[in-house]
Amino acid sequence: MQSLYFTLHFSTTSLVVPLFIGLLLILLSFKVLKWNFFYLHPKDKRLPPGSMGWPYIGETLMLYSQNPNSFFSIRQKRYGDIFKSHILGCPCVMISSPEAAKSVLVSQSHIFKPTYPPSKECLIGPEAIFFHQGPYHSRLKKLVLSSFLPSALKKAVPHIESIVIDTLSTCENKTINTLQEMKKYAFDVAMISAFGNNMELEIEEIKQLYHVLERGYNSMPLDVPGTSFYNAVKARKLLNEKLKNLIQKGRESKEIRGDRGLLGVLLGSEDGKENHLTDSQISDNIIGLIFAAHDTTASVLTWLLKYLHDNHDVLEAVATEQEEIRCRILEANRNLTWEDTRLMTLTSRVIQETLRSASILSFTFREAVEDVEFEGYFIPKGWKVLPLFRNIHHSAALFPQPHKFDPSRFEVAPQANSYMPFGKGAHSCPGNELAKLEMLILLHHLTTTYRWKVMGSNDGIQYGPFPVPKDGLPVTLFPINKT
Repeated sequence: MQSLYFTLHFSTTSLVVPLFIGLLLILLSFKVLKWNFFYLHPKDKRLPPGSMGWPYIGETLMLYSQNPNSFFSIRQKRYGDIFKSHILGCPCVMISSPEAAKSVLVSQSHIFKPTYPPSKECLIGPEAIFFHQGPYHSRLKKLVLSSFLPSALKKAVPHIESIVIDTLSTCENKTINTLQEMKKYAFDVAMISAFGNNMELEIEEIKQLYHVLERGYNSMPLDVPGTSFYNAVKARKLLNEKLKNLIQKGRESKEIRGDRGLLGVLLGSEDGKENHLTDSQISDNIIGLIFAAHDTTASVLTWLLKYLHDNHDVLEAVATEQEEIRCRILEANRNLTWEDTRLMTLTSRVIQETLRSASILSFTFREAVEDVEFEGYFIPKGWKVLPLFRNIHHSAALFPQPHKFDPSRFEVAPQANSYMPFGKGAHSCPGNELAKLEMLILLHHLTTTYRWKVMGSNDGIQYGPFPVPKDGLPVTLFPINKT
C-alpha cells in the first residue's frame, strides 16, 4: 500500500483516491468546527441533556443498527423525556411524552414545521406535501384526501383484491421472504393509488427507477460517485422525466383524469376544472405517495404474519371472523366489498395492536422555525424535533404489559394522544385508510385459504431502516385442505 502513495509513477487511480480522502477530511474538519461552535456551545442557553455522538455522523449508525427500543429507552432513562441527539446529519431534540408530542404536532405546530432529513427531502422533492404548511399544504391535502375517501376506496377494493390473489398464488407452496413479497404487493397497490389503472409501459420503468431511489432515502447526503445517495439522485432525475411524460399526456387528454388515481386528481377535478399545479408539484407528490405507501405498509404486513404465527389463538380467532364473511360472500355469489371490510372488527384490532407493538414509524420529523423555549429547554432554530411514537406506544403506564401482543386492549379506546401510528394533527398520514384496507383484504384471503410456517430462527429483528423480523421473515406458505 505504501508504494501506492510514494511511487513517482502515479496511476490515475492512485491520484483519485488520496484526493478524495483529502477532500473528505476537509469536509469533516469543516463539520467538526461547525459542530463545536453551533451544536455543543450555544451561548447562555440550556439545551436538553444528551449526546451528539460523532461529528457529522452523530448517532445515526447506533440508531439504525440496533433495536430502536434500546436506543430510545436507554436515553430516556438516562436523560428524561426530552433529550438531544444527532441523526442523519441533523441536530435534533427527541421527546417521549404524549403531552409534549401533542404540543409539537398540534398545539404549537405553527412553530414546528414538518421536515425530513436532507437526503429524503432532496429525493422525494421539495414540493411534496410533507414539507409544507399554510395554504399550499391545505390545498394539497384536500386533493390528496379526495383520493382516499370511502367513495374512492370502494372502487379500489376489487383491484386490490386481484393483486392479493395473484400475490398469494405465486407464493403458494414456496418458501418466500415475507418482507420482499409484501413490498411487491404494497408497491403494486401504491401504483394503482398513484396512477389508477393506467398500467402503461412507463409504469414498469418507474418501478425500476424508484427501487434505486429508495435506497438513498436514509443515506448520508454525500453526492459522491458510488454512494447510495449519488445513485438515487441520478434515478430521481430520470424518474422526473418519466413522470413529466405521463403528466403531459394527462394534460393533453382526459384518459388519465377519468381513471383517477392521485395523478388524475392533481391534474384536474372530475368536472374538468384545472388544479393549476406545476409539473414539479405533481411529480413530487406522486413520489411522496409512493414513498408513504410502500416500505412502511410492507413492514407492518410482515409483522402481522409474524404475530399471527406466534399467537395461534389470535390467528384462529381472525380466521373464524374472516371465514364467516367468506361464507356470506359465497352465498351471495359476489366478490369482497368495502362493506365487508367494515365488519372485520377483530381483524382491525389485530392491525391496531400490530401498529402499536411494531411501531414501524419510531418517530416523525419536525423543525423549529424559530428559537423555542420548550418544556424548560432551549431548542435552536433549525433543529429537528422528533416525537418518539415508539416510546409512547411501549409505555407501561399507557399500555400495560406493552411487550405482550394483545389485540383485546383496543376493545376500549386508548388514552388521548397515546396512540399515533399515523402521526397526529394536520400532517397525519392522509393514506391511513388505504393502508388499513390493503391489510384487511390481504388478511381475509390469507387466513381463509392459507397457513404459513416460519423457516429458520423464529426470533430476531433487523433494522434497515424500519424494524422487521430477521431475514425478512422467511416462511413457507401452503393452502388449507378444506372439506
